[in-house]
Amino acid sequence: MRLPLHPHPDTPCPIVDSISVDVVRAVPGRLMLTYGIAGRVDAIRWPVPAAPVRTDGLWRHTCCEAFLRGDDGEGYLELNLSPSTAWAAWRFDSYRRGMRAAGDVAAPAIRILRDPGRVTLRATLTLGDVATRSADAPLRLALSVVIETIDGRLSYWALAHPPGRPDFHHADGFAAALPPGTAWTAEGVSR
Repeated sequence: MRLPLHPHPDTPCPIVDSISVDVVRAVPGRLMLTYGIAGRVDAIRWPVPAAPVRTDGLWRHTCCEAFLRGDDGEGYLELNLSPSTAWAAWRFDSYRRGMRAAGDVAAPAIRILRDPGRVTLRATLTLGDVATRSADAPLRLALSVVIETIDGRLSYWALAHPPGRPDFHHADGFAAALPPGTAWTAEGVSR
């Protein structure tokens, strides 16, 4: 099952036809996310390719994001995956509190595929504590993308948006449950 993202009602983006994410959690502690962005992709401001290093502030420009939490509390992990191949991982104790670098998350392998009318970002991640604590339990998942157009406007896409301004950290955004050892793809659920 492909997971579609939706634009925030206050930040429409007519150049983007659709954004979807395929999620694979076939091995405990590993996660593959494939973001597909379709539309007039030449009208999107893409970050300049960079070294695949941990970088702050990626969410200020075109960036793919994932938020994961187990069912054992309010803490969660934030992943920022830039089309430049830069990345960041942050851990929170609760809603926007106790932010710190997630030192136990390894650098992801990020690959960008460009086709006419579509850009795909595929990231393979080895996760730290949140994955090992919940290896045999579902993870709650919030998926999002920030799109920056070439004229500098930002659009915010997510599985679900809470009322009010865009807020990817809000509990309402954790709209998907990812069972252990499950692949969600365009062809359906497989184990």
